Amino acid sequence: MRAFVDADSVVELTRALVAVDTQNPPGDEREVLGVCRDMLDPLGATFEEFEPAPGRASLLATVGTGDRPVLIVNGHLDVVPVHRPGWTRDPFGGEIDDGKLYGRGTADMKGGIAAAVEALYTLRRAGREPACDIAFHLVADEERGGGYGTRALVESGKVAGAACLVPEPTGMALCVAERGLFVADLIVHGRPAHGSEPRNGISAVEEAAKVVLALHAADFGGPEHQLLGRPTCNIGMINGGTGHNTVAERCVLKVDRRLLPGDTAASAEASVRALVDAIGDPDLRYDIEMEVFGEASELDPSHPFVAQLQAAASAVLGEAVPVIGMRFTTDARFVRNQAGIASVVCGPGEIAQAHINDEWVEVARLVDAAAVYAELFSTFSG
Repeated sequence: MRAFVDADSVVELTRALVAVDTQNPPGDEREVLGVCRDMLDPLGATFEEFEPAPGRASLLATVGTGDRPVLIVNGHLDVVPVHRPGWTRDPFGGEIDDGKLYGRGTADMKGGIAAAVEALYTLRRAGREPACDIAFHLVADEERGGGYGTRALVESGKVAGAACLVPEPTGMALCVAERGLFVADLIVHGRPAHGSEPRNGISAVEEAAKVVLALHAADFGGPEHQLLGRPTCNIGMINGGTGHNTVAERCVLKVDRRLLPGDTAASAEASVRALVDAIGDPDLRYDIEMEVFGEASELDPSHPFVAQLQAAASAVLGEAVPVIGMRFTTDARFVRNQAGIASVVCGPGEIAQAHINDEWVEVARLVDAAAVYAELFSTFSG
């Protein structure tokens, strides 16, 4: 199958997607939907647009006869912001150098979307037909929690199929489990006083420092998950005080707590509170305001869809690819948990290439992905 992949074609599809600035925030995916339509229209796709908020647009595009099993391809069109001074290349230029395609979204995950579309063109060149209908869900807002994208689609009853492929960067490994995410502001309250008499007040910054030491990289106990390891906590941001000459009255910590299957928003918050309360400082007063919750998810590795995708990958790559878990979260959780559809994350590029300055993906891996997806599309039986 790999011999029928047009490397130039998959590169140009990726470039066309990367050229449209879909940084989130601020978040506006509407313009890129036209590019997606242009890619899929020659394949006879039917289209539906979904826009739960102005500019936060997703495209549902189905290629097929309507009487076969439906395989969903879920891919997000938004990308993380670009800090231009850190880039040495045009983040929206799609430059190729030494076999690498550069640009924001090349790895995460416009390259994966392009490879999935190229897979259908590859089947045409090979003289083969898909064994299933392909429903592309090209969505908004994954990078900020999915509320305007896949989650909204699921809640609207628009996600239905026999299985789902999510071409996020995994190095073409098969990801069947993801940790969840609890992001919150932990607000520490102090009592102001003149900076020349610091013990006349209670410093929220001082109290917050104790909280950081209690939470950052803490051990939350419990058994280790076979694919996901242990839960973690990162204090990624801190903001406190109003001036150097005033004892800080308020300090805000940004808590990033990664979760295992079975954890809820309530249990995640309770675990944070337990470690903070264990500090045992009577002057420590705080509130927690949750910002984002994304539950962990997993698919039984013995599920038939995993075997079908494994067979397709092995046929193309000549070797078995590993089954893995990922310590971050993707939109696959909505498909697995809320829609109840078997979902596997498998795509070109590595997560280490995502979200970085000068983001890139290997052209050879885009070709591999297109060939694997073509093999899957031609064999998927539901």
